[in-house]
Amino acid sequence: MPTVRAYRPADLPALYDICVRTGDAGQDARGLFSSDDLLGDVYAAPYAVLEPRFTFVLEDDERPVGYVLGTPDTTAFVGAWTQTWLPRFRQRHPGPHEARDQDVVRAGLHPERMIRPGLEDHPAHLHIDLLPQVQGQGFGRQLISRFLAAVHEAGAPAVHLGAAAANTGAIAFYHRLGFRPLPIDEPSVVYLGRPTAP
Repeated sequence: MPTVRAYRPADLPALYDICVRTGDAGQDARGLFSSDDLLGDVYAAPYAVLEPRFTFVLEDDERPVGYVLGTPDTTAFVGAWTQTWLPRFRQRHPGPHEARDQDVVRAGLHPERMIRPGLEDHPAHLHIDLLPQVQGQGFGRQLISRFLAAVHEAGAPAVHLGAAAANTGAIAFYHRLGFRPLPIDEPSVVYLGRPTAP
């Protein structure tokens, strides 16, 4: 039976793998970018490295098959990304960048994109990904509950996330967990938020 546990540094390669296997609006993104590590270098690894206390994995047969990760303080996280993660990201993705990589590389080079007007009351944010074989069985709810408890204890009153507008299954899932739309105008992304308290 899969179980939720705290992140361990040895899990990092598995986080990269899960990230790319779910990185195309919930579908497999392997081969879509010049490196299969690119998505993980933006949407998974910086959280695990910079905020390991708020990274949790779903383990099945001693291997991660899903994760939730994030931060209780987006503004502070952007500062840590700029100081610590950005030099590593630039080294791993020096350019010139292929056209297919440019949007994701831009996200990696500009962490300040995460600080948006309208999100001030929702300082925490998260990302969650599960491999297909463990979706739809309640494990996503368990992961998010564990994350919410951790960031609530750290003092974050509310959390936000962004979901690709095309990923209607994920948006419906978040609605079932009490997330509601936030007034952020971005055509391809739906922003949702909720209190961190149960």
